[in-house]
Amino acid sequence: MKSFPMFIRTTGRCVTIVGGGEQAAQKARLILKTDARILLVAPELEPELQALVAEGRARHQHRLTPEVFADAAMGFIATGCPAFDASAHALARAMRCPVNVVDRPDLCDLTTPALVDRDPVVIAIGSEGTAPVLTREIKTRLEEMLSPSLGGLAALAGRLRPMVNARVPRSQRRAFWAWVFKGTPRATWARGGEREAAQAIKSAIASGGAPNEAGHGHVALVGAGPGARDLLTLRAVERLQEADVIFYDRLVDPEVLELARRDAERVFVGKHVGAHSWPQDRINAVILAAARQGKRVVRLKSGDPGVFGRAGEEIAVLRAAGIAAELVPGITAASAAAAALGEPLTERGISDTLILTTGMSREGAALPDSTRHAAPGTTSAFYMSVRQAARIRDDLMARGMPPQAPVRVAIEVSKPGEHLLTCPLVSLEESLQEVGCKGCAVILVTWPEAAVPAVPAAETCAA
Repeated sequence: MKSFPMFIRTTGRCVTIVGGGEQAAQKARLILKTDARILLVAPELEPELQALVAEGRARHQHRLTPEVFADAAMGFIATGCPAFDASAHALARAMRCPVNVVDRPDLCDLTTPALVDRDPVVIAIGSEGTAPVLTREIKTRLEEMLSPSLGGLAALAGRLRPMVNARVPRSQRRAFWAWVFKGTPRATWARGGEREAAQAIKSAIASGGAPNEAGHGHVALVGAGPGARDLLTLRAVERLQEADVIFYDRLVDPEVLELARRDAERVFVGKHVGAHSWPQDRINAVILAAARQGKRVVRLKSGDPGVFGRAGEEIAVLRAAGIAAELVPGITAASAAAAALGEPLTERGISDTLILTTGMSREGAALPDSTRHAAPGTTSAFYMSVRQAARIRDDLMARGMPPQAPVRVAIEVSKPGEHLLTCPLVSLEESLQEVGCKGCAVILVTWPEAAVPAVPAAETCAA
């Protein structure tokens, strides 16, 4: 079966749905995204459909007659009874109404695609009913790529189009719309500045065209999460796909960079064993230089840039130079570790306080008192602390934490080399040495409110 995709205007037209159960409700949810009138045909309706009728969002007819298809733009037949569905299909065909018969592709004149809805922008994905799982996968990828607010910008553009035609010369309109959808207005709108973006567009129309934006760069400090690219937020993916240049470090998984534009410049600013490292002031300088060139810059950081990510130093430098800076949060290591372990970070009756801390300090400074907030009823998440495991263990036990208190360690969490370790506090250092853990790990230590039974000897497992 071959088909040709197209969009059908529904304004002022009727869509008939034959059936009163869950399958019919699914089709009703789809049509509610349009402005069509809905006619439900069934002896009885399930509660969701009853509510639609009560709210005036649909009409209800008890008996199936040929006339229900007479003026319909299309019909859906979803009774669940094969014989009745076939009869309803015959009536629809007699009235020349195209229909979709649920679970009967041989009787379908039309199929319902998976939709990415950014009204008025709509993307339809179909496989003629042959691969619904694949179409859902494609839909998911597109949902990740397109900002949920994109439709609002498209709608604004539609309302302003007559003004553009009147004020912007024809030769400059393509460049104007490219600026709206690829330049500052799109970026501003996507980060929540709808009013600011709309005002910029209207000012440009009044001036007769898109402004020259040379020198007006933007920097987004983006959290890449713990490693797996499907743990990035939609906003993080959006910024990657908008970026002209990306500065990243060694903790960012290469698959995450694959989400960026193919022509985006990628600059490694991290550390490798045996190689020279990038000091923070040098990183600040190259980010600032790129932004001053008018580029859209992403500083990609593992985890959440606001949690031990030195984001404050970079933001301060950018703001002092008058460069717009945005912080895009990511899933932090403690959350990813707890998810990988299948355990909560807090639990009523055991731990009602979560502490995020680190065993490291700035170069030349004294090591921090990482355990000062630990007490019964707390869970402490230690970042960058593997080398300080012995000190942390001793400090916690000196504060009174039971030697058998449970410790969980997530190594390379959400990455291909992920390992999970469980051990009692007293054997933390030895357990880390046994598995060869030297760096990229988060240590979770729970000090229960009540006494806790002894934890078995250290054990490791691969994710």
